Amino acid sequence: MKIKTWLLITFFLVMVLPITGAYSLYVWINAYYQDKHVAEYFDKWTELNHIKAIVDNPELYEKNADYQELEELTNEQLGITLYTKSGFVLYSSNPLLTGYVGKERMFKGLYDLQQTYNAFTYKEPVYQKGDLLGVFEIQSVRTDWVKGVENRSLLVITGSILLFLAIYLAVIFLLYRRLNRPLTVLMQQMRIFAKGGHVETTLSARKDEIGELAQTFVAMQDEIEKTRASLKAEQLQKELMIASISHDLKTPLTAIQAYAESLQSKGLSEQQQAEYQQVIVTKADRMKHMLEDLLMFTLLQSTNYELELVPVDGEEFFEMALSDYEPLCEEQGFSLEVFCDVEGRYAVHPKQLQRVIDNLMSNAWRYGKTGTSIGLAAVNTEKYPIWGFDFLKPALSKQEGMYIIVQNSGQGIRQEDITKLFEPMYQADRARSKAGEHGTGLGLNITKQIIEKHGGTVELLSMENVGTAVVCWLPLYKGATENELEKNMQSSGLHRGHDI
Repeated sequence: MKIKTWLLITFFLVMVLPITGAYSLYVWINAYYQDKHVAEYFDKWTELNHIKAIVDNPELYEKNADYQELEELTNEQLGITLYTKSGFVLYSSNPLLTGYVGKERMFKGLYDLQQTYNAFTYKEPVYQKGDLLGVFEIQSVRTDWVKGVENRSLLVITGSILLFLAIYLAVIFLLYRRLNRPLTVLMQQMRIFAKGGHVETTLSARKDEIGELAQTFVAMQDEIEKTRASLKAEQLQKELMIASISHDLKTPLTAIQAYAESLQSKGLSEQQQAEYQQVIVTKADRMKHMLEDLLMFTLLQSTNYELELVPVDGEEFFEMALSDYEPLCEEQGFSLEVFCDVEGRYAVHPKQLQRVIDNLMSNAWRYGKTGTSIGLAAVNTEKYPIWGFDFLKPALSKQEGMYIIVQNSGQGIRQEDITKLFEPMYQADRARSKAGEHGTGLGLNITKQIIEKHGGTVELLSMENVGTAVVCWLPLYKGATENELEKNMQSSGLHRGHDI
C-alpha cells in the first residue's frame, strides 16, 4: 500500500475512532441513566407515599404543634418543610429556611414529583373539611444517583483518556514501523555508502514510496560506483600515460643531449656534424608529435570540446586530403596505391580529418613490411579499391556515405589485440616490425574519437601474416548549397596534415 493512501486511512481512523468511542460511551451512560431514572422514580414514589401519610396530618398545621415525629423522620437525605396557607414557613428541617416565601413559590409545582440533578421534590396541599390548612414539601436527596453519576463520569473520563492514549500509541507504533524505522535504516545505508561502502538493501522490495526511494538509491549507488570505477580507471590510465610518455620523451631527450654534446667536440667531420644535426632534428620532431598527440587526446577527452564541422564537396576535399603521401612512403621504403572516388557532400573538420589520415598512414609505415605497398582510399560505399584485401570487402556494408581505407602488408594483428588497440596507450608488440619505432599509443584512440565526433565509425581488420586495414566510415551530408561548399573549401585552407 502506498504511504499516501496509508496515511489518509490512518488519519481517517484517528478522526473517527475517538468520536465513535465517545459516542458509544455517551449512549451507554445515557441508557444507564434512563434505566436508573425509572427505577429510582418508582422507589421515590413508594417512599413519598409513606411520608405523605405522616405530613398530611392537619394537627401539624396548628399552632404549637408537635414536630417530634418529623424530627425523627428527617435526616441528611430527607428534608421536610411545612408552609401555612399564607406562605410562611411553619416547619423546616433546613434551619436556614425560615420566614415568608410567598404563595407563588409555595404553590409552584404542586402534585408534581420534580427531579433535579441531586434531589426529588414533591409538594401537596393539606385540607381539612375543604379548607386549605397549608402545604407540605418533601425533598429527597439523590445520593446514590449523584454517586453513580460521579462514578460514571470518572469512568467516561478515564475511558476517553485510555482510548485516546491507545489510538495515539497505535498510530506512533504504526508510524515507526511503517515510516521511521525504514527511513532510519535507509539513512544508515546512505551514510555507509557515503563512506565508500557498498550497500545491499531489502527496502527496494517494498511496494510504496519508500520502496521507490530505495530503488532510486540502489540505482544511484550503481551509477556512482560505475562512475567511481570509471574515474579510477581513467586516473590509472592517466598515470600510466604520464609514466609512458615521460619514458618515451626521456629517450629522445637523452639522444638529443648526447648528440648536442658531441657537436661541441671539435674533432667531428662535417659529415658527422650533419648526421648528428639530422638526428637531433628527427628526435625533436618525434617529441613534437608525441606532445601533439597528448594535447589532442586531452582535448578530445573534454566534454566541452566539440568539433565545428563544415560541409564540403567530397570529390574536391578528399582528392586534396589524399595527395602528397607518395614521396613520404618512398622515403619509408613503401610504394603507395591511392584510389579516390567520392561523390556527394560531407560535414567535416578539415584539419582533424587530415590528422586522422596522418595517424593511419604513420601506423601503416611503422607496422608495415618494408618493400610492400600501402593502400590509401577514399570511396563511396558502393565503390571498392581493386587492391583491397579479400577480408576487407565484407566489412564495407554501409548503404550510404563514404569510406577512408588505409591498409598495409605485414605480420598482421591477433584478433584478441584488435579491440584493445583503440584503448589509450595500448600497443600490440607483436605488430611491430621495426625495432625501436613505436608511438605514444594514442593515435588510434584519437582517430576513433575524431571519427565518432564526425558521426562515423572506425573498424580495424587484420589477418596474421597477410596485413591490416583500418576502415573509417563517414555519413553523407545533405544540407549545404553549392555556394556554401565552395566557400567552405576556400576558407578551410586545406594543406598536408604534417603542419597541423
